[in-house]
Amino acid sequence: MKPVLVVLAAGMGSRYGGLKQVDPVGPSGEAILDYSVFDAVRAGFGKVVFIIRRDFEEEFKTKVGKKYEGIVDVGYCYQDINDLPEPYKVPEGRTKPWGTAHATRAARDIVDAPFAVINADDFYGRDAFERLAKFLSEEKPADGKLHFAMVGYRLELTLSENGSVARGICSVTPDGSLAGVKEMTKLVKAGDSAENREDEANPVKVPLDARVSMNLWGFTPGLFAELERRFPLWLAENGQKEKSEWYIPFVVDELIKEGKADCKVLPTESSWFGVTYREDKPFVTGEIAKLVDSGEYPAKLF
Repeated sequence: MKPVLVVLAAGMGSRYGGLKQVDPVGPSGEAILDYSVFDAVRAGFGKVVFIIRRDFEEEFKTKVGKKYEGIVDVGYCYQDINDLPEPYKVPEGRTKPWGTAHATRAARDIVDAPFAVINADDFYGRDAFERLAKFLSEEKPADGKLHFAMVGYRLELTLSENGSVARGICSVTPDGSLAGVKEMTKLVKAGDSAENREDEANPVKVPLDARVSMNLWGFTPGLFAELERRFPLWLAENGQKEKSEWYIPFVVDELIKEGKADCKVLPTESSWFGVTYREDKPFVTGEIAKLVDSGEYPAKLF
């Protein structure tokens, strides 16, 4: 069974503005997302499932999904703020979605194969998809655990010149497994290291070669049962907070600490890039142009 690519595309990009998932960065009008789909298909993924919102469904299907017809099987799921287990309801005044774990949960009824989860607006590179496809296609030990994977990037290759970024800093065991993920939300380059400036008066130094999670995960369908079990518990503690979000790393971290899962870190030296700020777009466009010129990608993907 070929692995499935699940694409988290429900976000609108508050700092960037507009539906950046369809913003062209390639020489023939390609979006960043097009390169991820292209890389996934050539790595052996057999289906792409987009997690989107109903309010931009028509635009997304017309500008993005339609171009993959005849190339790969495509499905859609919808992240809905009201998709909550009983007896929970959306608190009055909340408009913010519930986070990446909630978005992934939206695929629970249509994904029944090993699957990868990615952000729609991040460029991950060919090597990352090949490593993840190989992992997802391998037989896993029958030891009662869930066996996951995460592609780990060097922090240095994921920073923006145009502002701070949020990254999940990974602790990795000697055998290459994920020990934990610490979310840092204001990382900037500072000389020969990086700094997390959440507390401006006391910045925390982070090595530039630290492995970080860029939300490129490999899961088995067993994850969905855990999401269903854990979501009510998370809502009981956080559901009344106006801006609280339930993130994938939170769930993975809990499962690892409880001994219910392990997560292999698949290191890549590929450069990650994304359009976090509008000022990032010229850099991304230039980097993709270099990859096209080198023959890594055709001038027109689809």
